[in-house]
Amino acid sequence: MAQRVVVTLYDDIDGDEATETITFGLDGKSYEIDLNPANAKKLRKALAPYVHAGRKAARAVKVAKTLKYTSLTPDPAAVRAWARSHKMEVPPRGRIPKKVYEAFEAAN
Repeated sequence: MAQRVVVTLYDDIDGDEATETITFGLDGKSYEIDLNPANAKKLRKALAPYVHAGRKAARAVKVAKTLKYTSLTPDPAAVRAWARSHKMEVPPRGRIPKKVYEAFEAAN
């Protein structure tokens, strides 16, 4: 049995469907917010003067990658079962090769 997981983002400001997650920092803390295009534009416009006048921190702060779309990897047990049923070699434990995941995604 195959599964398809769909993640829907909702705008943290007005509750509409969001299209992106924006990561930003202030006072040494990192934040994420899911926004639709209009609210993302407002946030960028509000921060623009500060970003323009500011400088990058000397010490890099780990910040999560900004995501346009979010997806979850399929259940490894399901991928292994599918691969075995299609005569593909997969280890019984450990990492599943990328080509197996790609074939699974293409078939589903």
